[in-house]
Amino acid sequence: MMSWIEEHWPKSTIFLAVYSTILIFLFVLEIDFALFLIWIQLPVYWLHQFEEYVFPGGFLETFNKKVLGSNENEWPISKRAALWINIPIIFIAFPLSAILAGTVDISIGIWTAYFSILNAASHAGMFVIKWKYNPGFFISAFLNIPVGVFTVWYFYSNNVISTFGHLIGILVAVAVQGSLMVWGLKFMRTKVNPLVA
Repeated sequence: MMSWIEEHWPKSTIFLAVYSTILIFLFVLEIDFALFLIWIQLPVYWLHQFEEYVFPGGFLETFNKKVLGSNENEWPISKRAALWINIPIIFIAFPLSAILAGTVDISIGIWTAYFSILNAASHAGMFVIKWKYNPGFFISAFLNIPVGVFTVWYFYSNNVISTFGHLIGILVAVAVQGSLMVWGLKFMRTKVNPLVA
């Protein structure tokens, strides 16, 4: 069962993105635009994952071979690792933050916009450095960054949350993205090339 989930979870993202977008537009947009902007980060990121892992896919192969220098498509980062990286952050933390933003304090959700920008910027950076497509780049460039930046701008220009709220959001986003980068670029790279350490 677990191996089936590891293999097929990315296929759910396109359906989740479509259905959640419809629900968010129907039930959140007219009630609270700021909360809508927090919720919309979720389907945008699901589309991002769909591009990375399904169509055109190839993120694991690209990262393992082109970034980490491995000779294998699914080592050192495997499909199991991809599942346990993405599920806690996008399938759990993103919607939980949006729920808490709507029920406790709107500032709780702003980190998702900052994280979306940071993660997308890494895809854009790879594209600029290598001048070559990497899985996730198009959604990063045309949805993650624009939607994330607009969200931050709207929150800032309308004083939706305090400067301290933005700072906390940035710190959380940097901590999550930084942890992923340290794990991927440091610990996983040393598995491929122990001399890097």
